Amino acid sequence: MTELQPKSAIAALNISSTAFEEGELIPEKYTCDGKNISPPLQIDLIPDGAKSLALIADDPDAPSGTWVHWVVWNIPSVMKLAEGEVYGEVGVNDFHENNYSGPCPPSGIHRYYFKFYALDELLDIPMNTTKSGLENIISDHILASGELMGRYGRGK
Repeated sequence: MTELQPKSAIAALNISSTAFEEGELIPEKYTCDGKNISPPLQIDLIPDGAKSLALIADDPDAPSGTWVHWVVWNIPSVMKLAEGEVYGEVGVNDFHENNYSGPCPPSGIHRYYFKFYALDELLDIPMNTTKSGLENIISDHILASGELMGRYGRGK
């Protein structure tokens, strides 16, 4: 599961995608070898008290340690994020960009986690916020969390 845990026993979020199943290969379209757009994502079981969602997408298999591909907060409590669409405010990823940067492993097949957090508030934080900054800020505001893991290998 994720590094951050919900502050109460509310049911976990159920995260899915019409593009790939849990643990399956992420289609090239959503990677650096394709259109490099974000995949469609479905969020179910959002708690009634959620004011917003946050999202962190990362690769724990990167040679230099976990590599962050996407940091987003103040996502409306919607159940679907369409492919390639931006919802909420986007922070800085490890490519030093404020956007989605898809899977692009240097070698082998890596795992990519799309981690969602239902929060009890909207966040007023700067656009240069990184994964670690976001995790620190939301740690006391998580109502529920969930993740979807997909895999990708270049040329696979």
